[in-house]
Amino acid sequence: MKSKTVGFIGLGNMGGRMTRCLVNAGLPVLGFDTDPLRAKAAGAQVAASMADVMAEANVVLLSLPDSKVVEAVVEGADGLLAHCREGQIVVDLSTAAASSTIRLHGLFAERGVQYVDAGISGGAAAAEKGALTLMVGGDAATVEALAWVFEPIASKVFLMGDSGAGHTTKLLNNFLNAVSLAATAEVMVAGKKAGLDLHRLLDVLNNSSGVNFATLNRFPHIVDGNYLEGGLTGKLMSKDVVLYLDRVRELGVASLNASGPLASFGLQTALGYGDLISNRVVDAIGDMSGGVRLYASKEGDKA
Repeated sequence: MKSKTVGFIGLGNMGGRMTRCLVNAGLPVLGFDTDPLRAKAAGAQVAASMADVMAEANVVLLSLPDSKVVEAVVEGADGLLAHCREGQIVVDLSTAAASSTIRLHGLFAERGVQYVDAGISGGAAAAEKGALTLMVGGDAATVEALAWVFEPIASKVFLMGDSGAGHTTKLLNNFLNAVSLAATAEVMVAGKKAGLDLHRLLDVLNNSSGVNFATLNRFPHIVDGNYLEGGLTGKLMSKDVVLYLDRVRELGVASLNASGPLASFGLQTALGYGDLISNRVVDAIGDMSGGVRLYASKEGDKA
């Protein structure tokens, strides 16, 4: 067994980028994905099975679509619980339900394995540069021991508390992201229809009380036709809002502001943009507002 070998399961949009950062840092990575070409493309050694990953790596990272997939990977007949060893650390970088995370943490603990939840923020661009923000839940000493793994992929690591705290924090963050993106998209479509200069509108917003991540980092590109493709899709944004609602319901918190992003990103999916980056919600709102596009990039686009 190679003590510095990192196992990585799920090498898709984010997992593949994180794997590449680990490889570029000189760490041996053993990767497993349902598409073996993904591991190879990220520079990892290709594992034949999850059992092989668990046999070779003391630290195993997961980057999977949702809790259902995480649970299948962990609890399946040939899953991680069936092949784990005492002393291993499993880090879940997925956006997952905190209640599921806490339950899986208990199952791993019975086998002497530390299960750490690490929500990530920064999108594909930060993953590409190894500059993600991690919000982590789990044993403090274990998190400290993971510094050598986190360093190549993250510029900031926040220990948020016990198991589930990292994934809870991620859902809170993603909900605010969803609200600000959907609301800003609506405002920008209104600005376009009003005949405003969109760059000047953004300058006003970014120097006023309406400033948010979308006005600062997304729409300065979108108004010039660059949707920053490669990040969180509209369907996944909807999924994250639903996970947020489930979590606040468990916590007994009234949610009065979820209907807007649920409707906006649901509309994005209904109009055929769901598998594209969530920034395309502005096109869905534009479609329902008379065929508006913030930027007429090709023949037939409406301005």
